Amino acid sequence: MLKREVGVIGAMFMGLGSIIGTGVFISIGIGAGVTGPAVILAIVVAGMVATFNGLSSAQLAANHPVSGGTYEYGYRWLRPSLGFTAGWLFLCAKSASAATAALGFSGYVLHLLNLNQSQLLVPTAIGIVFVTTLLVLGGIRRSNWVNIVIVSITLLALGCFLITGLPVAIKNSSENLSPFFVPPAGHSQFAAFLEACALMFVAFTGYGRIATLGEEVVEPRKAIPRAIIVTLVVSSLLYVAIGFVGVAAVGSEFMSAATIEKVAPLQMIAANFGSPLVEKIVAIGAITAMLGVLLNLILGLSRVALAMGRRGDFPEIFGRINQAGTTPYVAVIAVGILIAGLALIGNVKTTWSFSAFTVLIYYALTNLSAIQLTDEERLYPKFIPWLGLIGCLSLAFWVEPRIWMIGLALIAFGLVIHLVMSKQKKQTEK
Repeated sequence: MLKREVGVIGAMFMGLGSIIGTGVFISIGIGAGVTGPAVILAIVVAGMVATFNGLSSAQLAANHPVSGGTYEYGYRWLRPSLGFTAGWLFLCAKSASAATAALGFSGYVLHLLNLNQSQLLVPTAIGIVFVTTLLVLGGIRRSNWVNIVIVSITLLALGCFLITGLPVAIKNSSENLSPFFVPPAGHSQFAAFLEACALMFVAFTGYGRIATLGEEVVEPRKAIPRAIIVTLVVSSLLYVAIGFVGVAAVGSEFMSAATIEKVAPLQMIAANFGSPLVEKIVAIGAITAMLGVLLNLILGLSRVALAMGRRGDFPEIFGRINQAGTTPYVAVIAVGILIAGLALIGNVKTTWSFSAFTVLIYYALTNLSAIQLTDEERLYPKFIPWLGLIGCLSLAFWVEPRIWMIGLALIAFGLVIHLVMSKQKKQTEK
C-alpha cells in the first residue's frame, strides 16, 4: 500500500494543477477555431457535464479509495472487461492530454525566447516529459509541494491576464462576439458547437487526478468529495472569464491561429494589451501550468498502470513500487515513454481531440459505476450519474470521425490484450 500523506488542500491543488493548464492555455483556442465565440457557451456546457461526472467520481472514490480510479470502480461495480476498458481508456486519453501539455509548454517557451518553433517544438516537448518523469520518480511528497507552487504562479499569471485584458475585451466585444456561432466551412453550427463542448470537457477532467490518488489521501471519504467540488467550481469560473476576455479582445480567428500555428494563444493575445510585462508573466504562467499538468498526469497515469499491474491486466512488473513505498517506478517510466511518443505527433488539435473521445467514454463508465451504488454508499441523488452518463455519450461522437474510429479500434485492441492477459493469469493459477 502507498502511504496516505495528501490532505484536502493538497488534493485540491492536485486537481487544479491538472485542470488549470492545458485547458485554459491551449484548448480554449482549439474550441474557438471550431465554433467561434460560442466557445464561451461550450465551456459552460462542458463544465456542467464535468460537474455531474465529478460528483460521481467523488462518491465512488469515497467508497473505494484506492489507486486506479474508474479502472477499480469498473471491477467492483460493473464487470472485469469494463473495468479493464476504463483503465485502458484512461491511459490512452490522458497520455494524449499529457502530450498536448508538453507541446503547449514547448510552444510558450519557444515563443517567449523567440526561437524557431518549427524545428524545436517536438524536441523541447520530449525534453520536458523526461524532466517531469524524473520529478515524479522522486516521490509524491516532493511532487505535491512543487505542484502547489506551480498552481500559485499560474493563478497569478491568469489574474494579470484578466485584469489587463478586461478593458480591451469590453471595448472590442461588440465586434468580436458577433456573430456568436462561427462554424468552420462544411460544418453545421450545431455539430461544431457540440464538438467544441466535447473538446472543452477534457479541460475539466483534471479532478480525476484526485480520485486516482485515493490510496494516498488522508480521510478519503471526506477529503476527496470536498477537493473535487471546490476544484470544479474554481476552474469553471476561471475558464469562463478567460474565454470571454480572450475571444472578446482579439476575436476567435486570431485565437485559433495563435493556438494551431504558435501553440501560445494567451501569450499572443496578451501582446495586444499594451503591456510587455503582462505578456511575459502570462508566458511564465503558461509554462508553469504545463509543468503542473504533466506532473499530475504522470502521477495519475502511473497509479492506474500500477493498479493494472497488481491485478494482472498488465505485466506484473508494473505493480512494483520502490522500497520507501512512495512511487511505482516502473509504471512512471513506462508512462513517460508513452507520453514522449505521442508528443512526436506535433499537433495539439489531433492529440486533444483524441483525448476528448477516449476520456468521454471513460467517464461514461465512471457514471455507469456510480449508478450501481447502494443507498448506503451513495452520497448524491441517483439522477446525478444518469445525467453524467447521458452527457458523456451525447458528446463523445461529435469529434472528428477519424478520431473516434481510431478510439474504437484502440478499445478493441485493449480488449484483445485483456483476453490474452486473462488467459495467462488462469494458466499461472493452475
